[in-house]
Parts: sequence; C-alpha cells; structure tokens
Amino acid sequence: MSRLLFLNLPVADLAASRAFFAALGFDFDEKFCDEGAACMVVSEQAYVMLLQRDRFAEFVTRPVADPAAETALTACVSAADRAEVDSLAAAALAAGASPAKDPQDYGFMYQRSFHDLDGHLWEVAWMDPVAVEKGPAEFAAEAS
Repeated sequence: MSRLLFLNLPVADLAASRAFFAALGFDFDEKFCDEGAACMVVSEQAYVMLLQRDRFAEFVTRPVADPAAETALTACVSAADRAEVDSLAAAALAAGASPAKDPQDYGFMYQRSFHDLDGHLWEVAWMDPVAVEKGPAEFAAEAS
C-alpha cells in the first residue's frame, strides 16, 4: 500500500515561508494554496502544508508550540548525494535559515540541519543506496 504524507507546519508569515522554500527549489500545488495555506510539494507522495499559525490552530486541540523555543519535530528530506545535501543546506542558509548542528557524517549517511524562518528543524540527508537496501548494520559489517 502506498500512502501520501502531509506534514502541517504553522508559520508566522506565509508569504515569507513560501518564498524561503521556493528558494530551496520546492514547488507548490496551487490547487491547495490560499491566503492562509500553501501546499509545498516534496515529492509525488509527500507534501508540507504551510499554514498561518491561526489557521493551523483550527486543526489542533493543544496550544500551538513556539518552534523558536521548542522542538516538536524534525523534518528530514533526502538528497541524491552528499553534494546535494551541502547545496540544499547552503541555499537554506542563504535564504535566511539559521544553522542547527554541524554536518554529521556517519559514513553510510551524511546530513546537515537548519532552522527555517519560524524555527522548525529541518534535516537534509543522503544515505548510501547499499545502506538503504541492507540497513546500516549490515552495510557497516560489509565495509569493515
């Protein structure tokens, strides 16, 4: 069974967030965009709904967290290779993101992270295709 993923994120300034993610190369599905929401296309099966904070609050039963002070989730997108990880992270920083952690290199996986304009934590990761197929433990065993 194939499932779609919709991640909903509250944002303070929808236009600024949309411009930020467009600068990273993401497109938007205009059928699902209006003055309070923008549907960012991550892949054919993954979407991020950027919702004005008040609009986001209509869908939840608990207070909306302040991502500048707390981490509620980590969103991670894949990259085709290590160079694309660096390129996407550099584009995010150039578009106004703040760095989160130093680059992480695990051999089978390489990732960088940043906080978007609202403070949400994003990671960009590349994983060796053999590690994806066999799992990190078997990949490490074969490499040693």
